[in-house]
Amino acid sequence: MNDNSSLKAALSRRTVLKATAAAAAGAGGMVPGLQSAVWAQGSDKPEKEEVRIGFIPLTDCASVVMASVLGFDRKYGVKIVPTKETSWAGVRDKLVNGELDMAHVLYGLIYGVHLGVSGPKKDMAVLMSLNNNGQAITLSKKLADKGAVDGASLAKVMAADRRDYTFAQTFPTGTHAMWLYYWLASAGINPFKDAKVITVPPPQMVANMRVGNMDGFCVGEPWNHRAIMDGIGITAVTSQEVWKDHPEKTLGTTADFVRKYPNTCRAVIAAVLEASKWIDAGLQNKLKMAETVAAKSYINTSVDAINQRILGRYQNGLGKTWDDPNHMKFFNDGAVNFPYLSDGMWFLTQHKRWGLIKEHPDYLAVARQVNQIDLYKEAAAAAKVSVPTQVMRSSKLIDGVVWDGKDPAKYADGFKVKVG
Repeated sequence: MNDNSSLKAALSRRTVLKATAAAAAGAGGMVPGLQSAVWAQGSDKPEKEEVRIGFIPLTDCASVVMASVLGFDRKYGVKIVPTKETSWAGVRDKLVNGELDMAHVLYGLIYGVHLGVSGPKKDMAVLMSLNNNGQAITLSKKLADKGAVDGASLAKVMAADRRDYTFAQTFPTGTHAMWLYYWLASAGINPFKDAKVITVPPPQMVANMRVGNMDGFCVGEPWNHRAIMDGIGITAVTSQEVWKDHPEKTLGTTADFVRKYPNTCRAVIAAVLEASKWIDAGLQNKLKMAETVAAKSYINTSVDAINQRILGRYQNGLGKTWDDPNHMKFFNDGAVNFPYLSDGMWFLTQHKRWGLIKEHPDYLAVARQVNQIDLYKEAAAAAKVSVPTQVMRSSKLIDGVVWDGKDPAKYADGFKVKVG
């Protein structure tokens, strides 16, 4: 992009942002102080142009990687530097100490850090949701050979053959822990009384199952499909079967970074939105994405381990195959990316359910602190992405219970299987 086109683009974005701000103010929806914050420097030029974004080798890091590889970042005046990390604990620490500016990160990790659970307390921010769906729970082939192939049969095997059962998740307050606990509980298994739960970094799941360190794990792709390819595990349930179109990874940062670099945040959100839209635009784009992220510098696995499930082509490792319309989605006309307050609140209800927090928080107030709704809307306007009219959404999960964000304390207390 030459200087003239860059200037036109900047002016165009500024016009859009001004129009958005004016419309919001006219509708009485402007948050006090927001307009002055937006225009404090008289420009939407990113305050920090090089942005270090951490990622874990997982398929759902793709929109951050492709925003950099395809140059969507430069369109918005920033340079994304994808930074490969080895564990979620490492991502947490580097976000908190400022070594990373942002990260592809577990939704529940951001909320856990914000409340001081599983690490030092730090005010955090969710800039956008990166993907829906695309995780799974794998049971070991040894367990499957004994008849444990889904939740109900797992409960029967555990009742008949009493021993210590070990399941792995990737971070104590993260999404995989919550999907694992929710699924086990839906089958009548209390993850804290009936089993042992350990934390293992995603890229190490398959290797740990191979040497018998666990009976099952919950993790993102491609590691569930990799376990099938290696003949050591079977897919017992996908995360989209636990919660269709569930929130998963976010673009996370600290509240300090948002306050200091709001224009940079908007630019990165807009760039990742465009990359998300590009990925979901068609088969060829997804295949190109798979080839890109499979490389050693990103996920470091074969393309075959990635490209089947991103197209919705599933197998469970026991001969069953199916086309899943609810496979991993990065955009879905912007529905994926909006940081719904009810999504953030849900993780708090599960943290309370499982004793990770002792008292009911002010669920809505915390979600409003963390999820940067206004920032997201402004970036979405710049990227010409539609936004929903409501900040809450309603979903029915695998146990038939509906979550709509209306009474989070009652919801959290209403589960039969819980801690305390």
